[in-house]
Formats: sequence, structure tokens, C-alpha cells
Amino acid sequence: MPEAFESDEGLIQAAGQGDPVAFEKIVRRHQLRAWKIAFRFLGCEAEAADMVQEAFIRLLDAADRYRPTAAFSTYFHRIITRLCLDRAKKKQPKILDTFPDLADPRPDAATAMMRRETALAVRAALDVLPPNQRMAIVFRYYEDLSYEEIASALETTPKAVERLLARGRARLQALLANRDDFFHF
Repeated sequence: MPEAFESDEGLIQAAGQGDPVAFEKIVRRHQLRAWKIAFRFLGCEAEAADMVQEAFIRLLDAADRYRPTAAFSTYFHRIITRLCLDRAKKKQPKILDTFPDLADPRPDAATAMMRRETALAVRAALDVLPPNQRMAIVFRYYEDLSYEEIASALETTPKAVERLLARGRARLQALLANRDDFFHF
């Protein structure tokens, strides 16, 4: 029977019964596609080749237990997927003998001062808002609560929270846009 007419399922079952030629046909048929999958996931040719080799070893080990309940390609893709995901989990970071020069993560003095001034301006603008608007802003933007959670805390409706936030944002925007007029230092 020509190779093109032999099903993958039939070949893997034959390999499970000890037919090395059937397994060789499976390997020839699927190794390039398996390598492409592994390479696209791992990004390394050598690792992809190792994954494919391991996948075929596992396939051969399980060939005598294979039952065609799903397409062979689905079965084989599961093997490759599990191996790649396991490799990604186990991949350890590379240990370097020297450390690269890293920029100081702290902001420079000017940036730090501007951030402090901005934080003070926002704090002062928040203090001007009516209490419900201020609390809604704090819950939403500092505590990351949902509209429903804010509504429950403020004993109102989500629609009312939406209006409180809109009015609060508009007022803050107006106050912060005129920072020079707002502050009298």
C-alpha cells in the first residue's frame, strides 16, 4: 500500500506492535511540522530539535497504548504542547558572571520634586471635592474597586457612582489645570 494512503492512526498502531518501518513513516511525516511548532514556541532551533526528539520518544513509548479516539495529529500535538510547556516552566534564568550596568531606578531630584508637587496638588484638589465625590475617586483610582463595590460602600447605585466619578474627574481636571491659581504659596 502506498505511504500516502496509510493513515497515521494505522501506522502508530503498527509501530505499537513492533513495526519500525511504520514508526519511521510517522517520524518522516510529522517531524518538520513538530519542529516548527516547538521552534515557534521556544525560539531556539536546538531546543526545538530536542523537544521533537523527546516527543517522538514519548510517542514510541506510548504507541502500544494508543487508541484512535481522537485524530493522531491531536494526540501528537498534545505531547509536543506538554513538553514545550514543561520546558518553559523549568527554564532557569541564565546566571551571569558579571552584572550589566543598570540605571538607578530612583528618579533624579528634579523628577522626585515634581512628583511630590503633583501629589500635593492632587491631595489639595481632592480635599476641595464634596465627600461623596472624593470617596468615589479614592475607591476607584486608589483602591481599584468596581462601580458595584463603590455603590455598595456608598450605599447608592452604580449609575450614581458613575455620575459622582464624572463630576469628580471634571472638577479635579479644572482644579489641576489651574494649579498656579489654585495654590497660593
